[in-house]
Amino acid sequence: MRKRKPSSRLGVALVAATLSAMAFSASSVHAKDNIKIAVPAFLSGGAAGPFGVPARNGAEIVIDAINTGKLPAPYNSKGFAGATASVDFVDESGGSTKQVAEYRNLVQKRGMDVVIGYISSGSCVALAPVIEELKTLTVLATCGTPRVFEEKSRKYIFRTMAHATADNVAAAHYVTSLMPSVDSYTGINQNYAWGQDSWRDFDLSVQHLKSSAKASKKLQFPKIFAGQYGTEISALSLDKSKLIHSSFWGGDLEAFIFQGAARGLFKKKKVVFTVGGTAAYRLGKKMPNGLVLGARGPYGILVRDRKTALNEWFVNTYKNRYGTYPPGPSYQYGQAVLATKIAYDKAAKAAGGFPTQEQVIKAFTGMEFESFSTTVKMALGDGHQAITENGYGITKYDNENGEPGITDVKFFPAECVMPPQGVTSVDWIKGGMKGAKC
Repeated sequence: MRKRKPSSRLGVALVAATLSAMAFSASSVHAKDNIKIAVPAFLSGGAAGPFGVPARNGAEIVIDAINTGKLPAPYNSKGFAGATASVDFVDESGGSTKQVAEYRNLVQKRGMDVVIGYISSGSCVALAPVIEELKTLTVLATCGTPRVFEEKSRKYIFRTMAHATADNVAAAHYVTSLMPSVDSYTGINQNYAWGQDSWRDFDLSVQHLKSSAKASKKLQFPKIFAGQYGTEISALSLDKSKLIHSSFWGGDLEAFIFQGAARGLFKKKKVVFTVGGTAAYRLGKKMPNGLVLGARGPYGILVRDRKTALNEWFVNTYKNRYGTYPPGPSYQYGQAVLATKIAYDKAAKAAGGFPTQEQVIKAFTGMEFESFSTTVKMALGDGHQAITENGYGITKYDNENGEPGITDVKFFPAECVMPPQGVTSVDWIKGGMKGAKC
């Protein structure tokens, strides 16, 4: 008896079934239930209390909520493209050489899928070429230097907050618009790239916005982590300038505020602190009234009372867990984690399954999203550098509620305080901030 040949329909069905199985097998190779994330921040030393620990805490509550699908809509899907995250919190202390070695260890030996964090500009500048060499998605959460993307294009690096140019341009806008009587100014900034660049951008911006205002020639540039500022406070008190600019941060910021208050400096001068928001909750009632306070963007005390579902969730969740309101670094790290989830989810939707790193990078590039306190646009650095609004306010303790408060808050649009794509910050300010939309 002759065997019957399979019908053409059966042959087609067999081919289709085979192709379907192959497709399922291929997608299963890329499917992931878990991803590994490293979160570096200062967990020891003088920057830990004001910056590193709050940053870590902000990342932790957001990662926990993502893993359980408990973020507010539209981010209430579980996981990073469905994958839960296991997290290693890493100490950023010890200098840039140590951080480069630690980064290599995180990627090459511990197999991290993503690195999210870093506070110090020194860390970020040192790590940038290493990140590109090791080809691992890295999301910079805080570091301020514009150099990361202005010196060279990057593929594997993203920064989800504005860089320091925005802080100082916004500060210049604030003091020249709300304090028109200020006609002279000076500064005290730490004597390394962060402090020098911050003063430069502020000085150039004030010159552009109010050419009649004059900068003092007796600027103060103490060593970073000096801790004692008696000599500098004496010099600032004697200077004829009415306004003092400072980009002090961490322990230096708090030491200067305590020492300046004891010497009556803040009753004699107006002082604008570009990173002052980190001290507001830590100093509490000891924070002098009348300081001009920034938070490196729309974060911390500047946005505590914004009535959005995302912000209210963030503030309440943080306060319930840690017993205090979230300062700027908590927002900044939480925002970096959120952006990473959004990019993973967006890439997965486009890919129809768990995405590759290349697909996540493509989704991340040029992305715009609503974060806990503001709108974030990945508009510079060929879509790798964020821009946001930036603002300032004036400290005034809220006696009725027994907590730090702030008045006269004013925000400036992202396109007002950040340069356009393809123009370096210094060239933009020196050129009269062409194209600024204020």
